[in-house]
Amino acid sequence: MHELIRRGTTVGLTAALFLTVPQTAQALDPDPVGKGAGQGAFSGSEEKPGISAGVSRVRITGGSSKGGGNTVQLTPANPGWKAPACWYEPKTSPKELKEKIESAKPKKRKPAKKTGTIFDDLNETHNNLADGLSKQVVRLYEDYYQTDKYKNYNMAKQGKGMFWEGVKNPRRKDDPEADKCSRHAYWVDEGDPAPKNVPLAVSPKVLAEYAYEELPIPRTEISLNPEGKQTVNLDTWVWADKGKFKPVSVTASLDNPAMSATTTAKPVSLTLEPGTDEARTFPASGKCKLGEPYSAGRKDETPPCGVRYLRATSGNGAYPLKATLTWEISWTSTDGPGGDLPAGSFSTTHDVTVREIQSVVRD
Repeated sequence: MHELIRRGTTVGLTAALFLTVPQTAQALDPDPVGKGAGQGAFSGSEEKPGISAGVSRVRITGGSSKGGGNTVQLTPANPGWKAPACWYEPKTSPKELKEKIESAKPKKRKPAKKTGTIFDDLNETHNNLADGLSKQVVRLYEDYYQTDKYKNYNMAKQGKGMFWEGVKNPRRKDDPEADKCSRHAYWVDEGDPAPKNVPLAVSPKVLAEYAYEELPIPRTEISLNPEGKQTVNLDTWVWADKGKFKPVSVTASLDNPAMSATTTAKPVSLTLEPGTDEARTFPASGKCKLGEPYSAGRKDETPPCGVRYLRATSGNGAYPLKATLTWEISWTSTDGPGGDLPAGSFSTTHDVTVREIQSVVRD
């Protein structure tokens, strides 16, 4: 029974309306802009592209790297920082808004096939309630955009601005935070900035933060010398391939209004954790630059980045050598110098077997 009601009302309406419906009719009456993002009546229901917080027009370009398809997402150094879950951007013209609202009106139903059970009357009642609610919601939106807040959907301004709507970050569409951009679509004249009392309106900084998650970061990989099994009290050189780990950039942009932001990640340090207290790292902090490849003639040098194990592993055991590559993140934009975003990192772990041999010859 509850499933019949849900399908007849919630899903049917969300599939028809592209705007989020406030929980009460009273919330529709005042100007919703600037009063805090109210949750829609259909929050948590099935959503489809183009409804309420729908598909963004932001484009992501650039960011090629030698990592190919083997790319990862960075973990921000600030655990409380996240890219925005949603934002408002210009999406709909007056003509499109009018067409969408009018298309949401319930269509005339064909008479339901009678089954000869009590569910005949129940289904008819549910359908009538759904149609009645649909009509009421559409009427409220028509009043709001025809007379209450705007005049005839702002048709007189066709081509001179856009209605801004909430859109969801596709990587965070299931995050409850993504439901915060649920206000009515609101008008902004072409060339004007978004109202200051609307949080999360799209801006170069919002674009830069969105691009953070789209950076094509290659998976952290390291090289060791000696390769394979290590030896007690013999220094192991560790390094990352500087030809692979280079700065990468991504640009997020909108055409109208024209704005873009380029977010760049630059590898700055490699941190080693030997996986045992009975080891020494070089430098002592374990944090080094990307390291330098070992080469013949350097066997007597202290590695600029490396580890020395002081005790052999036993049996089939191994030490989990953890390598963390840290990237500095910055951004630039079309209307200013930009700034910094939280550094990010990605870690991998290598199982290292250490043997005890008195005399060794390094390759």
